Amino acid sequence: MVPSRGKVSAVSMSARKGERKTPVPSVTLVRDHGVERDAHAGPGQRQVSLLAAESIAKMKAKGLSVGPGDFAENVTVEGIDLLSLKVGDRLLVGEALVEISQIGKECHDRCAIYIQAGDCVMPREGVFARVLRGGKVAPGDPVGKAKRVSRKAPWRRS
Repeated sequence: MVPSRGKVSAVSMSARKGERKTPVPSVTLVRDHGVERDAHAGPGQRQVSLLAAESIAKMKAKGLSVGPGDFAENVTVEGIDLLSLKVGDRLLVGEALVEISQIGKECHDRCAIYIQAGDCVMPREGVFARVLRGGKVAPGDPVGKAKRVSRKAPWRRS
């Protein structure tokens, strides 16, 4: 069975695009924008990036010295199979509600992350989302697929 619940293991941000992100104590997701004060924030389909801690562990097992934020992901999660998600699925991440907008990405030839880390797992295992409802996200917060019982009911973890 594919886990549909997990937790945030780290949140990260950067001042410039194309560089590793720095883990921070918490971030604020802003509706239709992304991570407040992050270089990648703005309108569009890839407002927030998520990567599984398990994906980072695979890169460590290959001998890379990497950790949360090193693949330019905003939210590192554990215990949830991100690759089982489909475009349109919704996740509750801490206080925020996000909608998966893209699975993986086309990577530029030897991007800055690849050069810095020696490999880039984001094109294969990262997911991107749009922020539907903003809120604070911090390590330890729950992450889970969202479902709605009725149109009037709030979103809740399934």
